Amino acid sequence: MDHQDDYRIPAGTSIGHVHLKVANIPRALDFYVGLLGFDLLMTDNASVAFVSAGGYHHHIGLNTWESAGGSPPPKRATGLYHIAVLYPERKDLAIAVKRLIDHGWGIGGASDHGVSEAIYLNDPDENGIELYWDRPRDQWPKTEDGQLTMYTRRLDFAGLLALAG
Repeated sequence: MDHQDDYRIPAGTSIGHVHLKVANIPRALDFYVGLLGFDLLMTDNASVAFVSAGGYHHHIGLNTWESAGGSPPPKRATGLYHIAVLYPERKDLAIAVKRLIDHGWGIGGASDHGVSEAIYLNDPDENGIELYWDRPRDQWPKTEDGQLTMYTRRLDFAGLLALAG
């Protein structure tokens, strides 16, 4: 396959949803609906559930079709690194992070990437999750010639949490 042809995916394309294998639907729903606040759109409480933000048919599908009672994949294996949940405002991210902390949920990392601020954690099945918000595009760091320059720096965690009230 030639990776140098002229085709480019349309700019309006987006990732519609992710579907995760989980060991237990009620446990996954406690996390995604009960803690993160997604809306439950449909479930059979045994093998599948669909959750959403804002009424979309589903942003995250959860299933036990091949994983009921299973264990997480080994660390040194290929597969999904994390899903990323984009919050509309910095304050929304702050509220989500405060909820995690208030409920004793472990946070694995926090970074300022210049274009965004991100919190990293795992769900109950050790699927990686990034919770983040994007800075306005005119604030993204760029070189003098306009090249994007993302980085990983220490997140102003106290400043973020101060927005949660």
